[in-house]
Amino acid sequence: MKKKITTLFLDVGGVLLTNGWDHHSREEASKLFKLDLTEFNARHALTFDTYETGKISLDTYLDRAVFYEKRDYSREAFKEFMFAQSKPHPEMLAWIREVKSEFNLKVVVVSNEGRELMDHRIRRFNMKEFVDFFICSAYVHFRKPDLDILRLALDCTQAAPDEVIYIDDRVMLAEIAEKYGFHAIHHTSLEETKTLLYKIIKA
Repeated sequence: MKKKITTLFLDVGGVLLTNGWDHHSREEASKLFKLDLTEFNARHALTFDTYETGKISLDTYLDRAVFYEKRDYSREAFKEFMFAQSKPHPEMLAWIREVKSEFNLKVVVVSNEGRELMDHRIRRFNMKEFVDFFICSAYVHFRKPDLDILRLALDCTQAAPDEVIYIDDRVMLAEIAEKYGFHAIHHTSLEETKTLLYKIIKA
């Protein structure tokens, strides 16, 4: 017998909000703050995963990627720019609230995010109003596609994979979730995700 869907697992960047700190943002930062983009990206690549798994702070990331030499701007100015990159997808945010209420679902964020960026995004977009659990890589020290982050999310919610709809904008991560037993949706648009989610719930 098919189990009832009880839980939504949601990525943040590319689903609920824009990405927090992607290559487009770094390109803009390199122009505004006069950074050599090639060197900036190389330093970012060497240390950002460590930041996203909660092993270093945002300040340490910036020490390694930007402030390894004297700059004519402040660390706070650079942080303000980073935080300002997060923008909402308002229709998606509104719809998730509706779905949670309509089907009495638990909503769980499962996201690769640095701590300070995730903290900012939670506060800025009032995510505690509709999210029940935040399984963020910086909080739990696992990053997708590590299956341990999915296992931890299941343990926290006490849901089985076939009771969960998993939504992610990265196709490989959706594929991994599907192989693990989730009802996975590769998010490409609000309308497509709506169609697929209702089809799963009402099947």
